[in-house]
Formats: sequence, structure tokens, C-alpha cells
Amino acid sequence: MGWAGCCGSPRRERRCRAISIKIKITIWYVLLMAGMAAVTLALLLLTSTTVVRNTAMEQLDQVLRNNLAEVDLINGSFQAGENFHYYQNGVYTLIYNKDQALLAGQLPVGFTAAEPFENGVTRVVDCGGSDYIVLDLWFAKGWEDGLWVRGLMEAPQSGQTLHSTLTLAAVILPCFILLSGLGGFLIAKRAFRPLERITATAQAISEGADLSARVETPRGSNEFTRLTAAFNQMFERLERSFESEKQFTADASHELRTPVSIIKGACEYAKSFEETPEERAETLEMIYRQTLRMSALITQLLSITRLDQGTELTAMEEVDLSALVKNVARDYPPDRLSLELEEGLTLRASAPLLTRLVQNLVDNGFKYGKENGHVWVETRRTAEETTLSVRDDGVGIPADQQDKIWQRFYQVDPSRSHDRGAGLGLSMVWKIAQAHGGHMTVESVPGLGSRFTLHLPQ
Repeated sequence: MGWAGCCGSPRRERRCRAISIKIKITIWYVLLMAGMAAVTLALLLLTSTTVVRNTAMEQLDQVLRNNLAEVDLINGSFQAGENFHYYQNGVYTLIYNKDQALLAGQLPVGFTAAEPFENGVTRVVDCGGSDYIVLDLWFAKGWEDGLWVRGLMEAPQSGQTLHSTLTLAAVILPCFILLSGLGGFLIAKRAFRPLERITATAQAISEGADLSARVETPRGSNEFTRLTAAFNQMFERLERSFESEKQFTADASHELRTPVSIIKGACEYAKSFEETPEERAETLEMIYRQTLRMSALITQLLSITRLDQGTELTAMEEVDLSALVKNVARDYPPDRLSLELEEGLTLRASAPLLTRLVQNLVDNGFKYGKENGHVWVETRRTAEETTLSVRDDGVGIPADQQDKIWQRFYQVDPSRSHDRGAGLGLSMVWKIAQAHGGHMTVESVPGLGSRFTLHLPQ
């Protein structure tokens, strides 16, 4: 039965749910210990009388046999050694002749039974409300003569044993249960400490919007360690998603402002002034161009955002890089695009993403190349890596700007941005290279051209 079921009424159920798990575990631990203590006490009470009585019988047997070793019969007269004791440790020792007549020793006052002799048999004799333990041993002297050595001991009272046991249990068991509860609470508190840190970190992130916070991973390898690692991974992914969303929003609002303003201005002019059919066609053509530009820009931004979040990757497969480049080259003029490919060069990659990377690099080479310029694509494999290079004979990139060309919307010559794109192509190339575990490099000389190289480790 669960805790809510044990609570009964809805109000009690709410109260139970408000109790922390640590307290619930401690209560369960205390109840378990109390139950075990109760069962142990019951078993102890059931067996204590038997154990005490058996102990008394063993004591009687030991004392009587020690006295038997000191007994002798000389010329028909009983003789006792110096270590013989008529009364020792509650044991009465009596000596009888072979005719069962008392020769030495004194009967206890309460022993009134006429108990027959039985050699070596320990038994309990009822004497009017008092129980006595009796043991008889025969001391033989010759073939016909001998002595009876009888031991008597008052049997322990079960009531006294029970009282002593309960008194001891009343002192020890509460202390034991209290220590068990305290120990259980400390163990639960220590065990749940990582969970408290996770909760505090999650609340801090929720209240302060600080997605960079992380939970300290506890030492060892247990459930909380794995839970902490899972939460940190979740926080890291949330941070990446949030940053990607912020970046997408900022980029989109920045880059869409210009085409939206152009379209708005064209529409307002068309509403305010009468246009000739030629002017109206020109306005519609301008709106169409800006719409295409906005559509391409949004597509590129979404692709880069998905790459940032790791959701753009398709299934990795064996890709023939040389065949992929040849397929891309069909869309470009063969007299201006030259291929230097190593045949049979395969690797595990995402074919759609590598296709986009090659297209962006080739497009970039033609856009920033000189008029009627050329682009060269080369693939190579070494023992360490596979490379794909795209070289052009264009305007080149100054040395102080070569590290910036991978940034979003960065353009070497902003004045020519109206016919050169939005500046997202190389940023997407960089993201695709990272998604495949590789990186990009650039070599460029102003006025002579540039070489962009994709490096993929073996």
C-alpha cells in the first residue's frame, strides 16, 4: 500500500504528499526496525525460559559431576574429598546408600516430593507450586555396593526471566530504534544531496534565466551521478537551443529589415501614385526579387540554426567524394570549372550536407572571381586526412580579414553585397565541416585568388 493510501482522507493525503522523501524513508526505516525489534523480542521471550532452564540443567550437571569425583566408599562408609561441596551455585548435593537412605546432605525446604532415582536423567519435579531440577548419578563400588549422588536445584522462575527480559528490552530497544532512525535520516539526507543541488540549479536557471549554470557531478558511479550528467546534458542542449534561437531572431530581424523596407516602400508608392503598366511591372519584379531574397535568407538561417543545434545531420553513409563532386559540377559551365579528383575516395559522411558545402564553395568562387574566371576543385587523401580544395582566380581576401569570413553576414566588400548574397555561405560551410568532425582553412592572396580547403580526419 502506498503512502497516499495509508493517509486515508484527502486532507491527510495532501499532508502525506507534503512530507519529504527523506522523512518518508526515515519513517519506513524506523517502522521496519521497530517491527524487526518486536519480532526479535517475541522470539526472545518464547525461547528465554527454555534457554535459562537448559543453562540451569547444565550448571547442575557440572556441579554434580565435580562432586561425584570427590565421592568414595571405604569399608561401607561414605567419604568426601576436600573439594566436595554440599551446596554450590544453587545446587544441593545429597548422598544416598544403595537402599536410597539419606547419608549426607540436606534437602531444600521446598522439596517435598518422593522422587524415585533415575541414573543420569535430568528432569523437572513439581513440588507444590515450586519446580526443582533433579539429577541422579550412581557411584558404583564393586559388584553390589555403591552410592546415589543426587543434585537438586530450584528451577528458574519464568516470570522473573520475563520481567528481566522486558526491562532490558525497554532500555535497549528504544535506543536502538532511535539510532536506526537517525542513521537512516543521515544516510537519506546524504544520498539525496545531489538531487537537492539539481533542484537548486534548475530553480536558479528558471528564476535567473542563466542557462550556463551546471550541476556539480558527485563522485562515484551511481544513480545520482548518471542523473546529474543527464541534467547537465539537458541544460547544455537547452543553452545551445536558446542561443541559436536568439541568434536566429537577431539575424533574421537584421537581414530582413532591408528587403521588407524595400517592399513596403514600393507598395506605398504604388498606392500613392498612378503607375504606368511598365512601372507597375517593374515594381512587381522588384517585389518578387526581394521576396526570393528573403526566402533564400530564411532557408539559409534555418539551416545554420539546425546545424548549431545538431538537428540538421542526416544519416551517415559511405559517400564517394569524387562522384559527389562530379555530380555537383554538372550545374556549372565545364569550360570554367576544372576537376582534379582522386578516384574511389570514399568516407562516412552526410551526402546532402557535403553537396551543399561543395556548392557553396564553388558558388563563392564564381561570385568573387574575376569576370569569366575559373574555379578548380581538387580532392586528396593522405594517411592522416581527406581534403577537398576549391580554388579561384578572383579578387582574394586581405590577410587581416581571413579569420572573419566564417562569421555570419560578414562580407569582405559590403558595397557589393547587393549581388553577392547575404554572407551566410561560408558560415554554413564552417558548420558543415564541424558537423563532420573536420575544419576549414583558407589561403588567399589579394588580386590572385583564394583556396578554401576542407580537412576531414581519417
